[in-house]
Order: sequence, then C-alpha cells, then structure tokens
Amino acid sequence: MHYRTLGRTGIQVSPYALGAMMFGAAGNPDHADSIRIIHKALDAGINFIDTADMYSAGESEEIVGKALKGRRDDVVLATKGRFPVDFNPTGGAEIVPNRSGASSVWLTRAIEGSLRRLGTDYIDLYQVHQPDPETDIEETLSVLTDLVRAGKVRAIGTSSMPAADLVAAQWVSERRGLTRLRTEQPPYSILNRGIEREVLPVVQQFGMGALVWSPLAGGMLTGRYRKDQQNTTHRSAFGFQHLQDERRLDVVEKLMPVAEDAGLSLTHLAMAFVLAHPGVTSAIIGPRTMEQLDDTLAGADVMLDDDVLDRIDEIVPAGTDVGTLDMAYRPPAIQHSYLRRRRPEERAAA
Repeated sequence: MHYRTLGRTGIQVSPYALGAMMFGAAGNPDHADSIRIIHKALDAGINFIDTADMYSAGESEEIVGKALKGRRDDVVLATKGRFPVDFNPTGGAEIVPNRSGASSVWLTRAIEGSLRRLGTDYIDLYQVHQPDPETDIEETLSVLTDLVRAGKVRAIGTSSMPAADLVAAQWVSERRGLTRLRTEQPPYSILNRGIEREVLPVVQQFGMGALVWSPLAGGMLTGRYRKDQQNTTHRSAFGFQHLQDERRLDVVEKLMPVAEDAGLSLTHLAMAFVLAHPGVTSAIIGPRTMEQLDDTLAGADVMLDDDVLDRIDEIVPAGTDVGTLDMAYRPPAIQHSYLRRRRPEERAAA
C-alpha cells in the first residue's frame, strides 16, 4: 500500500479509506463479521477508517470502536457529526431542538457521544457531515477549534461543502485565528464529476485533502446494475432513484467495454479513475461483506493510462454529472422554490 499525505496535515493515509456506513443495522448487523472485515482491511494496509455518528444510529461507531481495541494507534480514525444520531433519511424521526446542526451546542455534545462509542479519547479527523445553513461558519469553526485545542480532535474537515463555502471558511479561519479546515469529503465518481469544476481546484489551492465518497456511484459502477435487467441488491431495497436513472444506466453500458478492453472489472476501473485525480487523497470503499472487500482490494494497484482516461472523458466529459445521487447534498435554494422567486409584493414594487 502506497500512502499519501492528507492535505498539509502531515498525516499519512492509505489511498483506500474503509467506510463504515454498512456496519450495523443499515447494512451488516453481524458485529463479529463486521469486525472481521475491518481487521482484514487493516491487515491489507488500509490505515484510514471513516464513519459517522448517525450511521445505524451510532451502531457503526460502536462496531469500529470494538474492532480498534489494541490497534487504535495504527489507525487514522475519522468520523462525522451534524445530524441527529437517530437520523432517519426516509423521514419519521422526531425533530428535537438542538439535537442536530453545526452549532457549538450540538457539536460539543455530538463529539462526546462519538468518543464514547468509538472507545477513544481523540479523533484524528472530525468532519461536519453536511453544511448547516442555519449556523454561521464562524460559530462552527470556533467550536471545532476548541475541540482541537482540548486535544479531542487532531484535524477538522467538512463533507459535501460547496466550493464557495470552502473558500469563505478559509478566509474566516485566517481573519479570526481559528483552526483551518484540512479536508473535504465530496461525492466523486465517473458518473459524478461535477466537483472537478470548482471543489477539487479549491481543495488543491488551499492545501486540503480530499476524501471522496461513493466512487462506485452508489453501487452503479460495480457491474451489478445493467440496463433492462431487474436489480435486486441490498442498495436497491432502499428505493434509491439514481439506481434506475436511464441516463446513468446508459453510461454504465458504454463503460463496460472500456473496462473489458483494459482487462479490468468495472469496479476496478471506477476506483482507479477517482484515485488518478491529483486532488484526491483517498477514496472511501464501503464493503458490506468480506467478498466485496476482497474484490475491491484486488484492484488496489490498478493505474489507468491516458488512453483509458481519454475514453472515459469521451463518455462523461470532465466536470459533468450524469444525474444526481439521491444522497447528494442539495443547497436550500435548490430544494425550495420559494428561495428562488420574489414574493408578489416584491415583484410589484420592482
């Protein structure tokens, strides 16, 4: 395993990061099996683990904590806070005041819960899981700075942060003497290349590390989702619309011969593609089973030549997205039409 430096932190991490979202009730409920998967990844040279407090209502962190007993010092451990720990992405969870967000009130409590579940007294990388439009970035950076100074956190980062917000956060840190964001965790795959336009250039400009999620496009780049076929996988049971997006399925069909001509599986082609970008530090793999981990690890040494990358560019041009991941962050102005339209009285006065 060839290690890379995480931005300018000096922290050395593996190009594959083990994502723990599938450990627990939402994926693999067998703790012992999940721990075996984690240990297999560590034995293979992966030293970077990423989880979040909301994954399976905290169960993922608990599993990771059990797995790291006796091995904590050899692992770069990352987790995220922002959502309620009992967050239900399909709705139904009761909204409780001050139990979510990026405010000092919630993040101070969230970090304590993560430390307890992970069984550690520090976290190497603590990330804000998604932007919080209700909280000023200076407020968020202030509480994260306090956590760093208290020794509970080594470095801080964000996930799904728009490029303009990343720049604003760097300016606030410089002007207020606050700890800088050191990483960003955006979605990135052959099907979703939008971050190549602004996010990755900003990450590189400010010396940040990029830890990208969903390099397999929510499972679509595994070869298990094909056009005109019935898809009955673990992910399809969640009803994700991106798995049935005809535009995305069409591109998968075009990518299959590219992978075959290169002598690769589609999974290995997809993983090598994201790691080829100089702005990407690590790509998160999210195995639910040992078989999935073994398959992904088998492509760890794959590097794509320019001819293959050129063919991919012809199918999905640089900086473009083919549809949208259901899990992707959507800014308030995109989610709510009233934020894009003047009120009738404002239009009359204009």
